[in-house]
Amino acid sequence: MDMMITFPGNKKVDSTYNGFTVHTDQPISEGGENTAPAPFDIFLASIGTCAGIYVSSFCNERGIDTTDLRLILGFIRNTVTHMVEEIDIQIKLPAGFPEKYKSAVVRTAEMCFVKKHFVTPPRFCISVSSEG
Repeated sequence: MDMMITFPGNKKVDSTYNGFTVHTDQPISEGGENTAPAPFDIFLASIGTCAGIYVSSFCNERGIDTTDLRLILGFIRNTVTHMVEEIDIQIKLPAGFPEKYKSAVVRTAEMCFVKKHFVTPPRFCISVSSEG
């Protein structure tokens, strides 16, 4: 299945896949209109939300209330390359979270499918074609 990338104007770039469209834009400081998250922000969000669905499912399967459950994703960039060198995900557990599950919930977050793509990254193949 293919993902369609389109260009609605200025610095906006949209991605349509599986019936959903994800809108992106650049900050005003980068020439955009700041009407949507930047692509890199969505990249980071995909890591956090992926870990989050695993943690949430872990809790739901054990009847643990997730109302006060939070994940905080932080990252550190290299000052020279500006590449992210470290991603830190803190799992903020709700009050009364069973002690016996604390290490298991960390292992569950580590199962994130997005994170696993860093361990075995995909090969990128970029080509061009003409419409017509």
